[in-house]
Amino acid sequence: EREPGVRLMITGSENDDRPFMKMVEESGATFVIEDHCTGSRYFWNEVVPGGDRLASIAARYCDRIPCPSKDWGPTDPSRVRFSHILNLAREYKVEGAILIQQKFCDPHECDIPSLRRYLEENGIPVYFLELDVTVPIGQFATRVQAFIEQIRAEELFV
Repeated sequence: EREPGVRLMITGSENDDRPFMKMVEESGATFVIEDHCTGSRYFWNEVVPGGDRLASIAARYCDRIPCPSKDWGPTDPSRVRFSHILNLAREYKVEGAILIQQKFCDPHECDIPSLRRYLEENGIPVYFLELDVTVPIGQFATRVQAFIEQIRAEELFV
């Protein structure tokens, strides 16, 4: 069994690239939580049983944590996604976040700068990676390793 290393969160558009995830974990980090459109975000917030079961299912569906195409950041009080991501980061004691965006996913592309700023203002180091159909593992490994080293260096001064 390996040491868990730096506790990371990964968030953004979908990511089904297992070699990328393996590379990050082999670089000395552990993904302790993820928040993707097609990942755990879909399953947060259970159906609350009520008298009208169909209305309960509909309420859960309509009130779930949305994709960036339906949620525009921390400045609108009706928006919940950024605070949800920050709460996950705190609950899982993340030391850094990797924000990923599938190339040409416009909602996430517009969302990344605001989310990055929001997390950094709340003390969470952030690194952004844009993914394409093929992930350049070698290039990303160098960048991710530098990010992990940066987080470890910050821990020395805390």
